[in-house]
Amino acid sequence: MLNKDLLDILACPKCKGPVKTTAKEDGLICDACQLLYEIRDGIPVMLIDEAKEIDH
Repeated sequence: MLNKDLLDILACPKCKGPVKTTAKEDGLICDACQLLYEIRDGIPVMLIDEAKEIDH
């Protein structure tokens, strides 16, 4: 699980908007961009090129 202080300062690198953790806490979601940023080995990978598009 990510530290709450870290989560509070993280933002989507594409739109600079807020991100939230997934239900499994294995990634961060930007609702505005519909992108998923994975968390690997406890480190969020906040690279636009590495993000996955999500469907809602």
